[in-house]
Amino acid sequence: QVQLVESGGALVQPGGSLRLSCAASGITFTRYSMAWYQQAPGKQRELVAAITSGGSTNYGDSVKGRFTISRDNAKNTVYLQMNSLKPEDTAVYYCNAVLGHLNYWGQGTQVTVSS
Repeated sequence: QVQLVESGGALVQPGGSLRLSCAASGITFTRYSMAWYQQAPGKQRELVAAITSGGSTNYGDSVKGRFTISRDNAKNTVYLQMNSLKPEDTAVYYCNAVLGHLNYWGQGTQVTVSS
C-alpha cells in the first residue's frame, strides 16, 4: 500500500520559515520524481517544486529563491524548506510521487502565513 505522509504545516508569521516533510512508503522511492503542490481556497492545485530521481529541481515562479526542495533517499523522504513566507503562500501543501503512469498523492498539510 502506497502512503505519502506530509508533516510540518503550521501557522507562521510573514517572513518566517517552515520545513515540510513527506515520508513515502510502499514505493521504490529512488525511482520516483517527487513534488510539492499547493492549493489555496477556491484555487486550482499548483506546482510549487519538483525533484527528479536524479536530483534535478524546478520551481514555480512565485517561490523561486525562497523555497528549496530536497530528498533523502535513505529515509524515503522529500522536504520543502520554505523561507521568507508571505500571506499568499497560505494553502494546503500536497506531496506527489510520479513514475510513468503511476501517480500518488498525500493527504496534505496546512500552511497558514498570518500575523
